[in-house]
Amino acid sequence: MENILSKEIQYIKGVGPNRAKLLNKLGIFNLEDLITYYPRTYEDRNKPTKIAEVQDNKEVLIEAIATSRLEEIRTRNKKIKIYKLIVKDETGTATITWFNQSYLKNIFKIGQTYKFFGKAKRIGSKIEINSPVYDIKEKTKNTGRIIPIYPLTYNLSQNTIRQIIENGLEMVSNKLEETLPQYLINEYNLYDINNAINLIHFPRNFEDFINARKRLVFEELLSMQLALLSLKSKYQKQEKGVTFNKQIHMSDVINKLPFKLTKAQLKVLEEIDNDMESNKSMNRLLQGDVGSGKTVVSIIASYKAVKSGYQVAIMAPTAILASQHLESFKQILEQFGIRCELLISSITKKKKQEILERLENGDIDILIGTHAILEENVVFKNLGLVVTDEQHRFGVKQRTTIVQKGQNPDVLVMTATPIPRTLALILYGDLDISIIDELPPNRKKIDTFAVRKSLTERINNFIKKQIEEGRQAYIVCPLVEENEELNLKSVETLFETYKNETFKEYNVEILHGKMKSKEKDQIMENFKNGKIDILISTTVIEVGVNVPNASIMVVENAERFGLAQLHQLRGRVGRGEYQSYCILKYEGNSKVINERMKVMQNTNDGFIISEKDLELRGSGEFFGTKQHGLPEFKIANLFEDIDILKKVQNVANTIIKEDSNLEKKENEKLKIIVKKKFNNRIEI
Repeated sequence: MENILSKEIQYIKGVGPNRAKLLNKLGIFNLEDLITYYPRTYEDRNKPTKIAEVQDNKEVLIEAIATSRLEEIRTRNKKIKIYKLIVKDETGTATITWFNQSYLKNIFKIGQTYKFFGKAKRIGSKIEINSPVYDIKEKTKNTGRIIPIYPLTYNLSQNTIRQIIENGLEMVSNKLEETLPQYLINEYNLYDINNAINLIHFPRNFEDFINARKRLVFEELLSMQLALLSLKSKYQKQEKGVTFNKQIHMSDVINKLPFKLTKAQLKVLEEIDNDMESNKSMNRLLQGDVGSGKTVVSIIASYKAVKSGYQVAIMAPTAILASQHLESFKQILEQFGIRCELLISSITKKKKQEILERLENGDIDILIGTHAILEENVVFKNLGLVVTDEQHRFGVKQRTTIVQKGQNPDVLVMTATPIPRTLALILYGDLDISIIDELPPNRKKIDTFAVRKSLTERINNFIKKQIEEGRQAYIVCPLVEENEELNLKSVETLFETYKNETFKEYNVEILHGKMKSKEKDQIMENFKNGKIDILISTTVIEVGVNVPNASIMVVENAERFGLAQLHQLRGRVGRGEYQSYCILKYEGNSKVINERMKVMQNTNDGFIISEKDLELRGSGEFFGTKQHGLPEFKIANLFEDIDILKKVQNVANTIIKEDSNLEKKENEKLKIIVKKKFNNRIEI
C-alpha cells in the first residue's frame, strides 16, 4: 500500500501535468497528500426546503419540477447571456438563473423533477436562485448529501478538487493499512483508518464527520506528543549532564546590577540554579513577554557556568541581535573578568581564525553568535551551557547540533512569543518550562490606537511631530500577495511615496526580506544610531532589536497580521524613556477584525493576547511549522481540541513510561507514525 500512496499526483485520474502544478502549490505531491487534504468546512445539501419557506440570502436545497424550457435572454452587453428556468413544487414557483452557460440549453425537460442548491433571493413572493448546482432527482452528485468545501484551491474549482479526491479515495478503497494499535482503537472507541479517511471527506451525516475527525485528530496529536516525550526521556537517560559548582552564587551578580530584578525573574533564576546544580542535563524553555528581562536571566546563568569552569554558547537569530547581546553581556560580566566574544558571518577571515583558536584553547568564556556557531570548525574546549534565543528560528534539529559540541551541556531556550500556558506544555513537551510573567516596573505602557485608513493624513502629521521632537518611527507593511515580486512592488511604491512626497524632509529607508544580510544589518545599525528617521519594513523587524529612541510604530493593513505578531511588532517601541505609540491602520468591518483591534487596544499582556489569537484564528496559523520547528497540523486545532489533547497526553505519558523506545510489539505502528511525522529526524 505504501507504494500506491507515494504515486505522483499527476498520474491520478482527472489530474494531468497542468492540474498537478496547481495541486503542488497546495502541498499535494502524491496520493497520500491528496487523501489527507482535509475539508475546511461542509455544506449540508441534504434537506430540501419548500419553495414557500425559502428565506432571502440563505443557501437552500429545493426539489422542484421544471415548468418551462430554459429561456435565453439577451442583454445590452452582448457578452452576457442570461438563462432562466421556471420551476415549481406544491407550495409555489421559483426562477432559476444562470449566466453564460449555453451548455445547459438541452438539459432540462418540462415535467422532470430536479434538485437545485444555491443562494436564494426573495423579494416579496418572488423567489430567484442564481447559478445553483443541480441534479436530476434520483442522482446525488452535487446535492442530497453533505458536501466538503476545501481550503485554498488556486484555480481549481471545488467540484474539480472534490472529484480528484473521490478518484484518489477509489484508488485506496479500503486498503489503507491501520496506523494505530488495535488496543487504542478499542479503548477510545475510534474509527478505523479507512472509515475515518472516507468519512472525513464524504460524511453521510454529521455524526460520521465528528467520529472521523476525532480519530484523525487523536492520531495527529498522539504522534506529536509521543515524539516530544521520546526526546525528553532520551535527554533524561543520557549519561550525566554537567553539575555546576554550588559555591558559585548567582547573587554575586544580582547584587551588583544597577536595577532590581522582578519577583518573576528571581523565581525563574531559582529554577535554573537548581537545574544547573543537579547532575541531570537542563532542558528548559524560558518564556517571557517582550521586555520582561530574559536576557539578564541568561547573563546570570552564564556567570555561574563560567565561574564553574565551563564555556557558554549564546545563539541569536540575527547578527544585529547577537551584537546587541554582546554589549549587554560585556556591560555586566566584564567586571568579573569574564571574556565574551562575537562570531557572526561578516567578520574577517583572519579575525574568525583567531576567535576559533582562542575558543578551542579556552581563552573565550562566552561565545555569542548566529547560526555561524553551528559550523563544524567551531570547537569548544569545555562547553557547559547553551542558550538559544527565539526558539522558533532554531528547530529541534539545530538545537541538537549545538548540544553535540559539548558533553551533554545544559540548554536554556528563550522565547518572546507568549504561548497560552495550557499549550506551552504541548508544544515543548521535550522541555521544562519557566515563565517570566511580570514586566520590570520602569516599562511604560505603549498607547495603542486602531484607526481606519481614512485617518492617514492625521497619522502622518503625528509621525512628523514625533520626529521633530527627535524621535524615530517604524512603518510596517504586511506580506500581501502570494507573489513575492508583487509584494515587494507594493512596499517599494509606498516607500517612494513616503520618501519623495509625504516625508521628503526626513531620512526614510526601506528594509525587506530580499536584501542581503549585510545590507539589512547595515540599515538596522544606521536606524539604531539615529541616522534614519523613518524605517519602512516588510519583514517583521527583528525580534528583540533595541532602538530606545524609536517611539512610534505604524502598522499598515493591521488586519492581515495575527494578534501575537502585532504584539511582537509593538514591542519594538517603548524601549526607552519616551512615551511610545502603536497605530494600527486597518480595513474591513468583520466582527473578528473589530474584536482583534479591540484586544490590541485594551491589553499589553502577551499571554492574554495569544489566548485570544488562538481563539479567533485557530491554531493552524498560530503555530506554523516555521515558528516552532514542529510539523504542521493537518486537522487538529489546539484550541478546539483541548479535550482530545488532554486525553492524548495521558495516553502518551503511559506509553512512554512503560515503553520509552516504542519497542513492544503492540506499539510497532506508533513507532512508524512518530518517525514519519518528524521525517525520521527523531531517533527512538
